[in-house]
Amino acid sequence: MKKIPPFDLTRQYQTIGKQISDAAQEVLASGGYIGGSLVESFEQQFAAYMGVSECLSCNSGTDALYLALRALQIGAGDEVITTPLTFIATTEMIAAVGAKPVFVDIDAQSFNLDLAQIATAITDKTKAIIPVHLFGQPMDMTALMKIAQAHNILVIEDCAQATGAEWAAQKVGSIGHIGCFSFYPTKNLGACGDGGAVVTNDRSLAEPIRMLRDHGRRSGYYHQLTGINSRLDALQAAILQIKLSYLEQWNDARRQIAANYYQLLQPVPGIVIPQETDGGRSVWNQYTIRLTKDGRTSSYRDQIRSKLQQMGIGSMVYYPLPLHLQPVYQDLGYQAGQLPVCEQVCHQVLSLPMFPELSFQEQQQVVYQLKDCLVG
Repeated sequence: MKKIPPFDLTRQYQTIGKQISDAAQEVLASGGYIGGSLVESFEQQFAAYMGVSECLSCNSGTDALYLALRALQIGAGDEVITTPLTFIATTEMIAAVGAKPVFVDIDAQSFNLDLAQIATAITDKTKAIIPVHLFGQPMDMTALMKIAQAHNILVIEDCAQATGAEWAAQKVGSIGHIGCFSFYPTKNLGACGDGGAVVTNDRSLAEPIRMLRDHGRRSGYYHQLTGINSRLDALQAAILQIKLSYLEQWNDARRQIAANYYQLLQPVPGIVIPQETDGGRSVWNQYTIRLTKDGRTSSYRDQIRSKLQQMGIGSMVYYPLPLHLQPVYQDLGYQAGQLPVCEQVCHQVLSLPMFPELSFQEQQQVVYQLKDCLVG
């Protein structure tokens, strides 16, 4: 049987490769590789797509989070509430500005922050909340913003996996005070290298971010702030402009693939199938099921994954160890069992192949082999 990877960027390139190659050649021939009109044009197009007034591109989604935290003047002595089920970049940047990450348990169905537990984590040191729209699933931003406004807390949306997702017909990233995006190649809108962006409707935040990403300067060799070097290069901007024109088409394809999986997996026992939350519109960066036969350890999930691999079916585990139990955060004092839903989910999650070019026949093969593994 045909091997099926968890994601495949080569198929996308086969479709738009000539456009990308032509654009890359133009950039290389121009001699303008950093900044310039291509970067500005992409920022304008992405801001329009997002429905915001400001887009500041940068080197990565990680840097986007750092720039957002710095612009909001979050630092030493501040606490930032976030999820333990995300890539560590989210909390790395909280620590990088001197603040303390505070973890709240998740909702087992959406994998996003459990809204009911956020209020209990708020203290007089809480400066911000970073919701992560994990796997492309938007969290309930209406309820979250009510909590934030009631406690005068800032909201930084981590949209690294959710470009184009919507809550209440509004793009995620445009609802909180700031939205942060990653253009890592495997994201819904992916560059051919690293890239990221910060978006906001608050013009007063745009200027410090613009300076911070370029060594803290407005121009020349006059520096107002202690900044970093975090610029999106012209080559990636040119590529992202091309890909942005396809993004809605690709996201629609992901939605159809998710709908196919839902129908195919309905009869399969022992799994929990992901579903959109009412009010949300996912972009399905990942299609992540839960294997529930043994939720106490990851051995069963890992066994199933290994069997799938032997059958030529690729899969991924996001994430095997929650952040609050990572060695780097031992000094925060979290103990096993403290965030039970997240800890159980980490033993169960398995992300099946998901990319816009995945065929229905390939999905049928994935589900057929998964059934075989579960029965065996």
